[in-house]
Amino acid sequence: MIPTSILRTWFLGLFSFFLLGTAVYCSHRWYHHAWSYDFEHQRSYFDPHLGFNHLTLLLAIAVGLFVWVLAGGLIVRALFGALAKAKSSAAGNSQTGRDREGIVASRLGRPDGSELHVESFGPEGAPVIVLTHGWGCDRTEWDYLKKDLGNRFRLIVWDLPGLGRSAQPVNKDYRLENLAGDLHTVLGLAGNRPAVLVGHSIGGMITLTFCRLFAQELGSRVAGLALVHTTYTNPVRTTSMASMFTALERPLIVPLLHVTIALAPLVWLMNWMSYLNGSSHLSSIGSGFAGHETWEQVDHITRLGIKASPAVMARGMFGMLAYDATATLKSIQVPALIIAGDRDPVCKPVASERMRQDIPGAQLTPLSPAKHMGLIEQHKVFGARIGEFAAACFKSAPPAPGV
Repeated sequence: MIPTSILRTWFLGLFSFFLLGTAVYCSHRWYHHAWSYDFEHQRSYFDPHLGFNHLTLLLAIAVGLFVWVLAGGLIVRALFGALAKAKSSAAGNSQTGRDREGIVASRLGRPDGSELHVESFGPEGAPVIVLTHGWGCDRTEWDYLKKDLGNRFRLIVWDLPGLGRSAQPVNKDYRLENLAGDLHTVLGLAGNRPAVLVGHSIGGMITLTFCRLFAQELGSRVAGLALVHTTYTNPVRTTSMASMFTALERPLIVPLLHVTIALAPLVWLMNWMSYLNGSSHLSSIGSGFAGHETWEQVDHITRLGIKASPAVMARGMFGMLAYDATATLKSIQVPALIIAGDRDPVCKPVASERMRQDIPGAQLTPLSPAKHMGLIEQHKVFGARIGEFAAACFKSAPPAPGV
């Protein structure tokens, strides 16, 4: 998620409240008119007048809306399954590939006293890849990659502060410079071996910020970078309809972020309502997937975004608004792989092309068809490309000095 996503969050939440409010109103009107008074016997009696009439229409609308509010997600799932069954079976993507064996879990301290949750997979002596997930997700975003590369590489995955099992920062500071410092701490688990850094969305922004703050690590402890569906500057500037969103940034997006922090419990309730009625699933499909996804993939990514604290999400978005790595690109002197979704509306391909031009020797690999979650939808191609790139980086990287 990027800062413009806050507009979608509030729209879906208010739409969910509208559905519920309309259902309550219609049911109340129906119930009120279903009572009549018998003057002869001096008593009220209930007569719903079921049939082809206005009263029955109110009841039907109320029932339909309540079903939508409480079970719309199941309806969306049924429709999605009917449309995508043949396509998903042909693609062989019926489930995420989670492998819970061989995990080494760690808790790393941050300067403010909070802790990060980190997990390591794969052979201990294998080359190291450090994976940084996107905003609103957690380490499980890399489940496919862990299955595909876990027998060849030592994969280190971590939850960004406030997401997954990592604690929220005590000082509530989500500047990307702090998150880059967290990445530097996680990199320490590689010991004296060089590692390839892979970052998706905000993970790519954190990686580029790391390159600015810890430039001395490039070439020694960092053998290469893979920047996935990400951008080099404030993501509001490189998303679809960027001109409109840039104009709305100060008068609307920033105030909504403040309101989201202040009313986090209410926004959390709105998020879960949009999950139940299926509107958040449709939103995830529209921004994240290009038509070859499975329901399990859609639901997994949607649920991760719903579980995240709205206040954490908003604070991280404030950090993205202050981000700009344009000047850092030309100073990167390690191999860089840029992976873009050809239809990504969140971080448009033009941002990836700019990074390819400015980073010396960078390679650009488009995923097609793919949007912002192309690393999951096209996970086989993605895993193969990351594996090839990492192997080439480690083959050419000099031995790292002792750390």
